[in-house]
Amino acid sequence: MTSAYEGGIPAAPPVLNGSRVYRIHWVLGTDQLRAVCHCGSERIFDDPVELWEWLLSHPEGHLPPPLPNPAAQPPSASTPEPILASADTTRNKQ
Repeated sequence: MTSAYEGGIPAAPPVLNGSRVYRIHWVLGTDQLRAVCHCGSERIFDDPVELWEWLLSHPEGHLPPPLPNPAAQPPSASTPEPILASADTTRNKQ
């Protein structure tokens, strides 16, 4: 009999699916958790209690985020205006 781990990477366990499967992922390098509901909604949480309350309250608060409408949004204030080169070459001449 051979094991799943023979000096290489261990075999991945089977993935569950269904109408009551919840996924919780640790966000690498942070203290945050990402919750994924069986309906596909996702949220980031700092508190595991709030995470479980959100998951178990399905469908309340599990709406997909609205799609952004770029035509309806004004340009960002942080976007700098382009600087156009001037054809005036007499400015630096004396």
